[in-house]
Amino acid sequence: MCVSFFLLFLILSISFLSFSLYFLIFNMIYILEWLIISVNSMNFMFVILLDWMSLMFMSFVLFISSMVIFYSEEYMSGDLNKNRFILLVVMFVLSMMMLIISPNLVSILLGWDGLGLVSYCLVIYYQNIKSFNAGMLTALSNRIGDVALLMVIAWMLNYGDWNLIFYLEIMKDDKIMQLIGMLMILAAMTKSAQIPFSSWLPAAMAAPTPVSSLVHSSTLVTAGVYLLIRFNFLNESLMLVLVFISSMTMFMSGLGANFEFDLKKIIALSTLSQLGFMMSILALGDYKLAFFHLLIHAIFKALLFMCAGNIIHNLGNCQDIRYMGGLIKQLPLTCTYLNICNLSLCGLPFMSGFYSKDLIVEFMSMNYLNIYIYMIFFISIGLTVSYSFRLVYYSLTGNYNFLSLSMMSEMSYIMLKGMSGLILFVVFSGSMFSWLIFSVPYYICLPLIMKMMTLFMISIGIWLGYELSKFKISYNSLSMKYLSFSLFLSLMWNMPVLSTLGINYYPIYFGKIYTKLFDQGWLEYYGGLNLVNSLKNLSIMQVLSLNHIKIYLMMLIFWLVFLLMIF
Repeated sequence: MCVSFFLLFLILSISFLSFSLYFLIFNMIYILEWLIISVNSMNFMFVILLDWMSLMFMSFVLFISSMVIFYSEEYMSGDLNKNRFILLVVMFVLSMMMLIISPNLVSILLGWDGLGLVSYCLVIYYQNIKSFNAGMLTALSNRIGDVALLMVIAWMLNYGDWNLIFYLEIMKDDKIMQLIGMLMILAAMTKSAQIPFSSWLPAAMAAPTPVSSLVHSSTLVTAGVYLLIRFNFLNESLMLVLVFISSMTMFMSGLGANFEFDLKKIIALSTLSQLGFMMSILALGDYKLAFFHLLIHAIFKALLFMCAGNIIHNLGNCQDIRYMGGLIKQLPLTCTYLNICNLSLCGLPFMSGFYSKDLIVEFMSMNYLNIYIYMIFFISIGLTVSYSFRLVYYSLTGNYNFLSLSMMSEMSYIMLKGMSGLILFVVFSGSMFSWLIFSVPYYICLPLIMKMMTLFMISIGIWLGYELSKFKISYNSLSMKYLSFSLFLSLMWNMPVLSTLGINYYPIYFGKIYTKLFDQGWLEYYGGLNLVNSLKNLSIMQVLSLNHIKIYLMMLIFWLVFLLMIF
């Protein structure tokens, strides 16, 4: 099953990419409408929008999913329900396709809810308490966005059509339509895990690693960003709010990753940081740049998760980076791939990540913005480099800290082949797609100090990552010195606590009091329980059912007398 789906998705991916380039060169857009039913003045239509953007994104999603399915062949080899897992991943990809090609809100909701439902099934795949809690947090956080989307659908009834793509120009000026814009941004924020809905993304790492690679790097979490890219309707005030929220998300997750010890959660927080990065450049007004970074990020982050999965697989399911060390000697190819992805993530010159990140930062520097946005962008870049080098210091260098060396070998050939399929794209896709997507190159003229700011922040980040990770007996770790502050930062400013206990505690507590006082207390006493007791005492039939012989004799005499009186 794995091989057949792998081949199907790979062939579809290559064909969609060639179609995308054809559409891009000739500047073509196809809108296909299929009228399902017409009620009064409302038309229920299934609409498909095909242009270079949707085709290219579909091609990327299919390519990554094909590699992930191939990789799962070995990663999930010991699992009894491997076929069910593969079918869930395929269902997920189909939901994503539905979302990508729909300009119509109703069909978007089908794909959107499909993503939410299948991702819940995948997060709780390993059936234990931690997975169930993570799944509920994921599902309920995303329900807020689903409800916002349902409200938009209800509101669009006023306009007689659900094809939102035809109303984008009106939305920028019309005050009432701005309400739809706010609800759409809320939906995108929940799906793309912006503050205050961030806590579900690290929690969703309870899913198997191939799921994290596909779902939590390139598809599900980018659905919100893609929605805002596709419906580019932001006006000035909405842009300001969104750029503030996304920059805070970027900063918060970058800080949190520097204090985290779970390998998958570090990469999840890095994804969160990059999502904030995409959202903020989108809010600054360049949707093409946001889309470009979305594509490049999807490739290298998927491979980063696959490398992490291979390391976890070979370490006997150990995810704590403090147990790792010296992996470069044991897993040379995996660590090479991991390093290439990390350097791409940091924006090292001429890796694929550099072409999108550097362009975004320089575009931001050209705009007239306040010092807060400027500083938080560059600090976030420094933090990205910092946690990446901290990860390298802990896992790849030094001595081996795990219990036994016997389980370590790079014999997982199928997984390595799946990873090798992505590595060329990680290196070359940046320059290739920057030539394709931007037909006219950006001319950015900045003073020398602003040009060098990126490299300066990268070098500071390397030093900071090294300092933060000195974790030996002879050297007090900085994060241990200020433990409460470290815990506050590593828990994403206590957001998981706030979004679980903070919301649930009081309703559950008052529910308990209500149950004790009313349902099992006064209401029970004066209601059902007391009624039964009263009826017991009042009923004359109760006396008859006590089976006394004298009662039978009395009844016999009574009936005899009654019969004699009749006759």
